[in-house]
Amino acid sequence: MDVSEIRQTVDRFRILIIGRANAGKTTILQRICKTRENPEIYNSAGQKRGVHNIENEMMFRNNPGFVFHDSCGFEAGGQSEFDEMKAFIASRSKEGRLNDRIHVIWYCIPMDEDGRCFTEGEVKFFSQCDTGSIAVIVLFTKFDALYDDEFAELTNKGVSRQDAKTLAPQHVKDAFANGPQVQLLYSRKGNQRPPRCHICLPDMDKDDADCGVLIERTAEILDDETLKQLFVSTQRTNLEVCMRYALKMTLARHLDFSQIISSHIPGKSGRQIINDLGLWFPYTSRHRQEEDEMWSTLRFSACPIAHSPSA
Repeated sequence: MDVSEIRQTVDRFRILIIGRANAGKTTILQRICKTRENPEIYNSAGQKRGVHNIENEMMFRNNPGFVFHDSCGFEAGGQSEFDEMKAFIASRSKEGRLNDRIHVIWYCIPMDEDGRCFTEGEVKFFSQCDTGSIAVIVLFTKFDALYDDEFAELTNKGVSRQDAKTLAPQHVKDAFANGPQVQLLYSRKGNQRPPRCHICLPDMDKDDADCGVLIERTAEILDDETLKQLFVSTQRTNLEVCMRYALKMTLARHLDFSQIISSHIPGKSGRQIINDLGLWFPYTSRHRQEEDEMWSTLRFSACPIAHSPSA
C-alpha cells in the first residue's frame, strides 16, 4: 500500500494488551493516550458496554485512533480463558481488512509481586500460543518495585542513602538484563514464539511518567511500513518520533541524496513530498495558506537562482 493511501483505508491502530490483574495495563494505556480518563468500551456493533471482553474495543476520547483489546482473566491460567485468547489472536491475525487485525501485542508482567516469576498463564502463552506475524513486546511493569531491594543492599554495603537512591535504578536494570526472567523469555527451548523485545517501565503511576521508550520500541519492531506509519502517526505523546520517521522514510522514498536536492523539489514531485510528510502528522490541522507558504519557502530555499548574486 502506498503511504498516501494508508489513512484512506486504515484509520485505527489495534493493540491487544495482556497481563495479570493489577499489572498496570490501564495506566499504560492512559499514558499512551495522554489522559486520566477511563476508556470507553464498545462491542462489535458499536454499542457501549460496561464490562471487558476480549472482543470488545476499548478507546479513549483523547485519541480514538488507538483501539485496545484486553485479555481479562487470562492470568488465572484457566484453559477456557487461554483457548479464548488463542482463538482471538488466530482470528484477528488473518482478518482480510488490515483495519480489523491486531497490529501488536503488549504483554504486561508486573515486578511488584512476591517471587516475580512467570505465572502458569505466561508460560503457556510463550510456549503454546502461535501469534503468527503479530509483533509481541513484553512490558515489565512496576519496575521501580525492584529499586527498594537494591537500595537496601547498597546502603548495607556502606553507600550513602543519597548515592544509593541514585545508583539503584541503573544497578537493577543491569542485573535484570542478565537475570532469569529475561533468559527464560528468549529461551528457544519450549518457547514457540519469543517476543520481538522487552522493555522495563518504572513509575508509570507518576504524573510526569514517560512512555517514550514504549513508543520508540514499538515503532522499531514493526517491520511493515504501513503499520509503522500508522502507529507513529497515531500516537500523540512523542512529536520527535513523528519527525524522525517522517524525514527518514519519506525523504528516502522520494530523494536521491547523491544528487542535488533542489533538482527534485520543484513541480509535482516536490508537492508530493510535502503531502507525504504531512501524513505522519494527521492530527495537526493545517490551513491551505500555511501549506502554500511552506511550499513557497521550500521552493525558494531549494532554487539556486534565488541565492545567486543577481537574484
